[in-house]
Amino acid sequence: MKERMEAIKAKAFERIQNAKSIDDLNEIKTSILGKKGELTSVLKGMKDVAPEDRPKVGQMVNEARAAIEEFLAAETKELQAKVRAEKMKKEVIDVTLPAKKLKAGHRHPNQIALDDLERVFVGMGYEVVEGPEVEYDKYNFELLNIPANHPAKDEQDTFYITKDILLRTQTSPVQARVMETGRMPIRIISPGRVFRSDEVDATHSPSFHQVEGLVIDKGITMADLKGTIDQWAKEFFGPDTKTKFRPHHFPFTEPSAEADVTCFKCGGKGCRMCKGSGWIEILGCGMVHPKVLKDCGIDPDVYSGFAFGIGLERVTLLKYEIDDMRLLYENDERFLEQF
Repeated sequence: MKERMEAIKAKAFERIQNAKSIDDLNEIKTSILGKKGELTSVLKGMKDVAPEDRPKVGQMVNEARAAIEEFLAAETKELQAKVRAEKMKKEVIDVTLPAKKLKAGHRHPNQIALDDLERVFVGMGYEVVEGPEVEYDKYNFELLNIPANHPAKDEQDTFYITKDILLRTQTSPVQARVMETGRMPIRIISPGRVFRSDEVDATHSPSFHQVEGLVIDKGITMADLKGTIDQWAKEFFGPDTKTKFRPHHFPFTEPSAEADVTCFKCGGKGCRMCKGSGWIEILGCGMVHPKVLKDCGIDPDVYSGFAFGIGLERVTLLKYEIDDMRLLYENDERFLEQF
């Protein structure tokens, strides 16, 4: 038995000395000292040893185990030191190199314009309300007086998921959802991303942003709409800004109008930005169509209101004199850092 123990120790020491990694040492430890290891198998065979020899055999096994564990621990420590030394050589830090610059981000031009716009309307008592980008045809078209086969659907060709579910073409569905609740009065703006099947160019994109407004109450007139737009334009573009309204048509408003503001580049004198006219088209608006009120559960004989829609990218381009809408989405730091 003594010769067997010596043989096991010698074999173990040799394997430990030849180990190349910590994993190799762990494998050696398991094969010799583990539950199915060589020393453990000797202990399991004690039943075949004469009773008077069992204490001696047990002592020899324990001494062999202790010697192997001691040698294994020493080799593990030495190998770990070598691994650490190699790692330190590879991870040398040159303290003379310049430090990495911590670049702090800032708001996108679109977000700056949106924050300014929301600040003006919240100051006038409006609530900011958001809604789903994936919308039902019912809210996006039908409740806004755009039934199936209406020509306005061609102008707002969008991305359909099913026959009745689509990516919204405007944030007006939020207005329909709010009107449907029946809580009066209503004074909201609804910013968000919208989708239309447009080609990408300097002024168009299949995905862009709108901010639409809605006011519903008793006694609301066109004068309230004109006063609201005029006040917003002065706050947003400058105190000298003037507004004018041109007749237009939208299915969900009657009467409808396009609103223009005096060119803030030339003050209305005429320049390249306003194409010499002195005016810049800024948004569409109008009095909410009685049918829209009725379809959303509001009595048009008691309540009236107005709505308007602002293209966020459009006012951003105008406010910061940007020529190409695509610049807003190309993630070019040289461009974005200017704002």
